[in-house]
Amino acid sequence: MDVAGGGAEALKRKAAERAAEWIRDGMTLGLGTGSTVRHLLDVIAERRAAGEWAGIVGVPTSVDTERRARSLGIPLATLAERPRIDLTIDGADEVDPGLRLIKGLGGALLREKIVAAASRQLVIVADDSKVVARLGTKAPLPVEVDPFGEPVQPDFLRGLGCEPVLRTGADGAPYVTDGGNHILDCRFASGIADAEMLERSLALRPGIVESGLFLGMATAAVIAGAGGVRVMERGGEATS
Repeated sequence: MDVAGGGAEALKRKAAERAAEWIRDGMTLGLGTGSTVRHLLDVIAERRAAGEWAGIVGVPTSVDTERRARSLGIPLATLAERPRIDLTIDGADEVDPGLRLIKGLGGALLREKIVAAASRQLVIVADDSKVVARLGTKAPLPVEVDPFGEPVQPDFLRGLGCEPVLRTGADGAPYVTDGGNHILDCRFASGIADAEMLERSLALRPGIVESGLFLGMATAAVIAGAGGVRVMERGGEATS
């Protein structure tokens, strides 16, 4: 792969092209959010323009993805119309060797997790900078919270071993998700020691809507790097 000629965007395009090999005509396709998924939308639009995949229908995980998909002429549906999704393709902020993920730096973690949970398969596309030995060592963990209860959450989160920071926009105001919630980005100094226990603790806390821990959900991860594109699968890794 000529990384020098295209940089990070070339890697994302290569990963998106490889992930598109999971797509079959007639599928209901969950469309993730983020820069890598934008390349996937371009691939889908190009294939449709060439006369392929006329029967696919997408379920977007964010307003941003919905707008971009519509601009490219990709047919869309809601979860009410298509509650069973064949395949979701999405990005991730971290991927560990067991295909456990941190997602949500793009702000769409709640809708992304709802769509992923409704999917038969979840394929992740990322570059190799997102692969980590332990979750939380590079990216903070996004935790989506109800605005009313937001003031009581930081102390609780600190008790779980992290330092939470309220996400804000360019204007300094709290970032607001598509669902009307706020996000606390939680930094773990040495990474997350027990992701499953942390997920359970967060799920039981009133006012925490969702976390960016995606555990046991991914089918495969397509990872692009300077040496090419490889596919990580549970229980092993295949290179292509």
